[in-house]
Amino acid sequence: MPAISTHHLQLRLWWRRLGRRGTAFALALLAAALVLTLSRYAAGPAASPPASPSYGHRLPALVDITLVYGATDKGAVCLDGTPPAYHFLPGFGDGSHNWLLHLEGGSWCRSFESCARRKKTNLGSSAHMDTRAEFVGILSDDQSQNPDFYNWNKVKIRYCDGASFSGHVRDEVKKNGTGFFFRGQRIWEAVMAELLSKGLARAKQAFLTGCSAGGLSTYIHCDDFRALLPNTPTVKCLADGGFFLDVEDISGRRYMRGFYNDVARLQDVRKRFPHCSSDMEPGQCFFPQEVAKSITTPMFILNPAYDVWQVEHVLSPEGSDPQNLWQNCRTDITKCSSKQLDVLQGFRKALLDAINEFKKRRDWGMFIDSCFIHCQSMNALAWHSPSAARINNKTAAEAVGDWFFDRREVKEIDCEYPCNPTCYNVVLDQPYKED
Repeated sequence: MPAISTHHLQLRLWWRRLGRRGTAFALALLAAALVLTLSRYAAGPAASPPASPSYGHRLPALVDITLVYGATDKGAVCLDGTPPAYHFLPGFGDGSHNWLLHLEGGSWCRSFESCARRKKTNLGSSAHMDTRAEFVGILSDDQSQNPDFYNWNKVKIRYCDGASFSGHVRDEVKKNGTGFFFRGQRIWEAVMAELLSKGLARAKQAFLTGCSAGGLSTYIHCDDFRALLPNTPTVKCLADGGFFLDVEDISGRRYMRGFYNDVARLQDVRKRFPHCSSDMEPGQCFFPQEVAKSITTPMFILNPAYDVWQVEHVLSPEGSDPQNLWQNCRTDITKCSSKQLDVLQGFRKALLDAINEFKKRRDWGMFIDSCFIHCQSMNALAWHSPSAARINNKTAAEAVGDWFFDRREVKEIDCEYPCNPTCYNVVLDQPYKED
């Protein structure tokens, strides 16, 4: 199956957007353009640009999609052969020379069947991505919501390879007549090359972030990011909700290790981790506890001790609970029984044990709250709001800012649930989906 060109897909995305609104929208757009053009001529010379953008201080900024130019020629394509994409919001004021990149999350695909399903979604094809993205949380341009990074250049990098930007299978893979591209590493390289040319190479400060599967990507690529910016004085990374644990589930299986084994074999991920011990299973090399051991760049671990996604997919995954005894606990921590809470406290201890060696690194930071949530940096309420969780009276946004700008050492470890009354705990209508 041939890869789809960037220009062709841009036209398809525009046609999709136009098609939703119909002819009336097109006529209105043309009329507005005419009025704008006439008003510009009437007004005389253009005024100087404002010191800050006119958007986003009440509603989130809506940022258009950009397809990576020439990506298909480099073989840097999504699962279905379409080019990768990102959304770029320029910085302003004293943040105009600083860059924050965010790697999107969205689980993984472990088989041809699950990757085939994924190809038909935004997580496997840029043809299915929304043409605009809301920038909230750590991507917000509102100082009240994002006090330290609101005016930086910000980029949301879309996730469409199914293996945390790490797969690197050279040729298209065919299965039952369907083609697959496993090119996450090439996507990473192509996106970075384009952003470097747009000003990232001249950054004074740079921050690589990601949540969930994107948080794992941040662990994987943190040192790569540092290497791309030899002239940037400050380069750091943040992984949000990405410290997935290699632990037994409630049935005694290591379900997540088996899952990662499948991902690693399917997308030939093992070669991405040359320092991983040869006697380890390929999936073991994919866990953050192993990846992080070789990271030399300053890293911040933002993780809830009771990560709702991990409770569903690591601790009590499909097949581990045939009587559905965990059905209510998975979606609402207040409905967990005393025995289930004991299991959750054991899960918290496993997390604290796993990150203990990184707590000793002076230039690393962490914020481990006792909340039932997932991906706090991309949640406006959880990142920095009156409803946000606090540890020692600091929100996650404040803790991350203090650490990034070296205002203090940040090693915040919350007490056990339900000790923190400020926690923003999610209640799910239905469990998180897994590929």
